[in-house]
Amino acid sequence: QVQLAESGGGLVQVGGSLRLSCVASGRTLRFHNMGWFRQAPGKEREFVGMVGWDKNITRYADSVKDRFTVSRDDAKMTAYLQMDSLEPEDAAVYYCASGLKTTGSVSSSRAYSYWGQGTQVTVSS
Repeated sequence: QVQLAESGGGLVQVGGSLRLSCVASGRTLRFHNMGWFRQAPGKEREFVGMVGWDKNITRYADSVKDRFTVSRDDAKMTAYLQMDSLEPEDAAVYYCASGLKTTGSVSSSRAYSYWGQGTQVTVSS
């Protein structure tokens, strides 16, 4: 089992930045892809970005490309989501997730077995 805990959410103004952290415990993240998803009120959970188990790949949703950066520090068992140039549409609960490397789509929630409890991001205009 892997337990994930997000932190770093909060209130930020349009154009501002936040860095979310996701700390893992319980088992090693070796061979685990780390993903970030978000869910806004009344909307389905959507893929934001991910970093591969070997750090060789990253993927982003078109809506956040060039504004958000996903990274990981396996020595600290932590993944990060750096969010810059935040827009009102970025407001949501953000979830981190982990899953063993897969040949399937890394942007699908089905690729991830473990999920955090989420952290709220609010963007004020």
